[in-house]
Parts: sequence; structure tokens; C-alpha cells
Amino acid sequence: MLTKKNLQVIHVAKSDSRLANNDLPLDIQRLRCRALYHALRFSPPIESLGKKLVDRLRMRSGKYIALHLRYEKDMLAFTGCTSGLTDAESEELRIMRENTKHWKVKDINSTEQRIGGFCPLTPKEVGIFLQAIGYPPSTLIYVASGEIYGGDARLSELMSFFPNLVFKEKLATKEELNAFAKHASQSAALDYIVSLESNVFVPSYSGNMARAVEGHRRFLGHRKTITPDRKGLVRLFDELESGQLRETSSFSDLVQQMHKNRQGAPRKRKGPSPGIKGKARFRTEESFYENPYPECICSSKAV
Repeated sequence: MLTKKNLQVIHVAKSDSRLANNDLPLDIQRLRCRALYHALRFSPPIESLGKKLVDRLRMRSGKYIALHLRYEKDMLAFTGCTSGLTDAESEELRIMRENTKHWKVKDINSTEQRIGGFCPLTPKEVGIFLQAIGYPPSTLIYVASGEIYGGDARLSELMSFFPNLVFKEKLATKEELNAFAKHASQSAALDYIVSLESNVFVPSYSGNMARAVEGHRRFLGHRKTITPDRKGLVRLFDELESGQLRETSSFSDLVQQMHKNRQGAPRKRKGPSPGIKGKARFRTEESFYENPYPECICSSKAV
């Protein structure tokens, strides 16, 4: 008989590219999916409030987009992305990066990061992107995020395109959120649930949570997830800024064509990049948790 004394909890510190994605026995891969999508559950208080948030969104509009907006101070400092920021803001981020011991890379070229597609989209860029994809200004958008760097001033750049933005702080009462106030991971779990159940999921940056949500949505039937091509979009945004392009139907056509195959349709998981050897090759693979196909998703041919 199990007692409280012999029950144990294993705390896994990392769950990223350090774990194998491919070349494992099929039964092991399927076990990973059973554990992740069936056995593991959020605690009842998280599940309960998460469901309430989804229901309240459905009552407002029926359908909604979940936008995972990664534009927090620590994210920008870690990636070294300062496009559109003031000199004072850029310096503040540099100092934060310099003082964070476990961040190994200190000297980062922001321009190179952005051109390479390694920066999260800014709130303004997200607005331009969603408009070009074809969503009307009336679209209900749930914003899953921490504290946006620059506050309301920077968020207003997105609201000028889509004024119908909703945060969990607007959907839930203060009393409901009190239990999660000092627990960032539990608060993020609420965002996870709302993002999982959304009609469309859009991550502005491909972090661990975005990958996990996308993979879970694939497992549940390849629910629509639009993954921005940040590298391609930066080129178009710069052409807009310089006047080479205008926000017309031709611009929208370019954006839509660029993302024709980036909307969560079934596809096999990508292997390592060619020519990469050693441990580095594993970091170039698509995460198993981002795309558990084909091991955990049945394939069937039309008769």
C-alpha cells in the first residue's frame, strides 16, 4: 500500500533540446505522449479557472485567437532584441543581461538577431501580421503573456489594429486570481489552457510554452496554429518601413503565401539540419513536444 512516506515527486529542471526527439523505440515515444497528454493534469483549481476563462471568452464572441505575446523584459534582455526601443530601454536590457550570471552570451548584435529571425515580434509587428493574414479589427484576441515591456504605450501599438484585446485579468475577478498572484507558473498554466482551447493559436516567439501548446494542439487533431515566419516577416516589415512596400492587398498576398504551410496542418517532425554534427545537431531538430507526429498521431488514407 502506498503511503505519504513512500510517495515521491521528481522535479525535472529542463525539458528542451537536451532531450532526445528522434531515434527512440516507438513504445517509448508513445509512452511520452500518454504521460504528457493523458496522465499529467493541472491541479483542480487551475483546471477549473482555466475552463471558466474559456467559457467567458466563448460567451463574448464564440471564437477567439490566443496570442502568446513574448515581449517581457527578461525575454528581450536574453535575446538582445532592441528594435524599436529607446536608447535608455536598450541600455536597461543590456545591464540586465550583463548581471544575469546564468545567461552565457552577453554581447549580442540586435540587428543580426532580428534579421536572422531570432527576435520575438513586437506588438506592432503582430498587429500588422494578423491584419495581413486577414483577420478583421473586431477579432477577439486573448493575450497570453507576462508584463509587456513598455506597458500600455507599447501595447497600444497592437490595439490600434485590434482593439478587442482581452487578458485574464479582465476575464477573472481579483478574488479568482488571488490564489495565483505569487505563482508565475500557475498563472502561465491558465494561459496554456486558454491557448489550447482557442480557435487559432499564434505565438510571437517559439519558446518552450509555445512549442508545448502547438504539439498538444496537433495531438488533439491539428488545431489551427499559425507560426509566424519571423525571418521572412522582418524583411517585409523593413520594406514597409522604407516605403518599398505598402500595406495593400499585395502585401497581404505576400504574407499569406509565406504562411500557407505554417498553420498547423499535419506533417512529419523535422529532423536535424544537414551538415550539423555532434551535440549541436540535436538542437536543430524539431522538438518532439512541438510535433509528436508520426509516433503519437494515427495516419489514415482516404478510401
